[in-house]
Amino acid sequence: MKSRYLGRDKSIHGHRKNDQNKKTGVLLTNLGTPSAPTASALRTYLSEFLSDPRVVEIPKFVWMIILHGIILRVRPKKSAKLYQSIWTDAGSPLMVISKQITAKVSKKLSNKDDGIVVDLAMRYGERSIANALSKFQNQGIDNIVVLPLYPQYAGPTTGSTFDAVVNEIKKWRWIPSLHFVSGYYDHPLYIQALANSINEHFQVYGKPDKLVLSYHGMPQYFLEKGDPYYCFCHKTTRLLAEKLGLLNDEYIMTFQSRFGKAEWLQPYTDVTLENLAKDGCESVAIISPAFSADCLETLEELVHENKAVFIEAGGKEYHYIPALNDRDDHCELITEIISTQLP
Repeated sequence: MKSRYLGRDKSIHGHRKNDQNKKTGVLLTNLGTPSAPTASALRTYLSEFLSDPRVVEIPKFVWMIILHGIILRVRPKKSAKLYQSIWTDAGSPLMVISKQITAKVSKKLSNKDDGIVVDLAMRYGERSIANALSKFQNQGIDNIVVLPLYPQYAGPTTGSTFDAVVNEIKKWRWIPSLHFVSGYYDHPLYIQALANSINEHFQVYGKPDKLVLSYHGMPQYFLEKGDPYYCFCHKTTRLLAEKLGLLNDEYIMTFQSRFGKAEWLQPYTDVTLENLAKDGCESVAIISPAFSADCLETLEELVHENKAVFIEAGGKEYHYIPALNDRDDHCELITEIISTQLP
């Protein structure tokens, strides 16, 4: 019976037979970014992003005609100009900051266990999830922890990331242990990190007439079909307001970045800012708790577009509070979440 089973507990795709040598691969993921702030790079990126059925829930045949016949002929050039306004010498802010977060978390985790490998992947564009997981496979990873850097679960973000992870791993002959973190919208360390960043801003610039908590938008239809994102945003807002000791009239929750003509989650950030200014609110500070790292939707939309809306409507003072980015308290939060998933 010396058959093909003789060596079954030897290395298979780098898999280690000794339990004491098991390795854990931690994959941090984010949305993604075009490779360059050019129309051609945006066309490639947007084609992948907007072809995801989790992002656009329109019958595929109809949507592909709209996407390739209209949107990808017009939007890439416009989006390229926006990306050019935030692009740095090191590249896309989202990619740069995500790498910084990954490096800090990797260092923190290596102090706990030198058998932990940390990598970064993007749902769309370069540094794909499939490639990162394949690297884990080749390294003999026995245990995989996936943490999408979206505090509030949503189908188009966290759900889509799960799809990409499963679509890759289901091709493998041997499946390692898999731990997928679906969100951390109410984690005490997340709420504390947000509160820390806001309080630090208040200490420098003073407390505004209104604190605006602007979350990324989503079609209203998604909520009606059962996506819990809206509810999670509300809980984050409530917990944060309690941590800051804010009264009801001192803050407001809004939603930004809507696309197309369909109704999205409300109230809309830009409309709210305009109304606040017209109603006599002179100063606002705005933060977007849904973003773990600054990107186009924060650095261009919130820093510039929405500031212009508020000032032109009569507002006087507008401040953007950066995303948590690679703050130490943010990286400590991520490390703590991952630590709970380790063997």
